[in-house]
Amino acid sequence: MSTTNINIRVDTILKQEAEALFNDLGLNMSSAINMFLRSAINHNGIPFEVKRPVPNVITKTALDEYAEMKKNPDSYKRYESFDEILDEVFTDA
Repeated sequence: MSTTNINIRVDTILKQEAEALFNDLGLNMSSAINMFLRSAINHNGIPFEVKRPVPNVITKTALDEYAEMKKNPDSYKRYESFDEILDEVFTDA
């Protein structure tokens, strides 16, 4: 069987963490990627679920609040500097 090269760019930390995992499993990077490719072919698609992340309730609430603030900027207090915000926070504390 002939082989060919695939060149991909990944984050350095991601590569290091993957190599450590694969080494613990007795695999090298090439073997692990070959396993993924074979699994994708066998599944006729990505061999795991791929979907958009769903924000948790706190994040969703913050995003909704941000959207409301963008729609009605005059309804919200504005600050000239971060120090001004801190002064108010420490005054209220």
